[in-house]
Amino acid sequence: MFYLKRILALFFLIVTLSFADDNPKAVINLTTGDVEKFKMYLLNGLVNSAEYYKNKLKELKVVVVIHGDAYKFFIKDLQNSPYKDDKILLQNQKELEARLENLSKNYGVRFQMCAQGMKSKKIDPKTLYPFVELIENAFIGLVDWQNRGYAYVHIQ
Repeated sequence: MFYLKRILALFFLIVTLSFADDNPKAVINLTTGDVEKFKMYLLNGLVNSAEYYKNKLKELKVVVVIHGDAYKFFIKDLQNSPYKDDKILLQNQKELEARLENLSKNYGVRFQMCAQGMKSKKIDPKTLYPFVELIENAFIGLVDWQNRGYAYVHIQ
């Protein structure tokens, strides 16, 4: 009986440790519409941070909650959007798309866009990049991720 208890205790310890996640996690509240800030803080910053943790044998888990002026960076069909006349965005769109797709595919970054704000800005969900998920609203998304232990980071 004594050995059975020890074996069960060891089993539960192993199961508990196997579910423990010591990887860093962040939820980014992305609201900036400034292309240079977007490139520097999100695109460059995320790659640099992910590589930092990778060198420490950890995986950085990131969710980006998109709202405010940041919608424009995630729209594939700008001609059918409120941003069709944004010349700086149009000049940078191909590069931004490739870098966002890289973050999604190679670093596992999840992009979640506030559907409520999209409605008010008249953004059609069909115009978004395929790696963008819709969520009910940004507030709920941010609260849910923080309650799952994700550190809050704001890029405005």
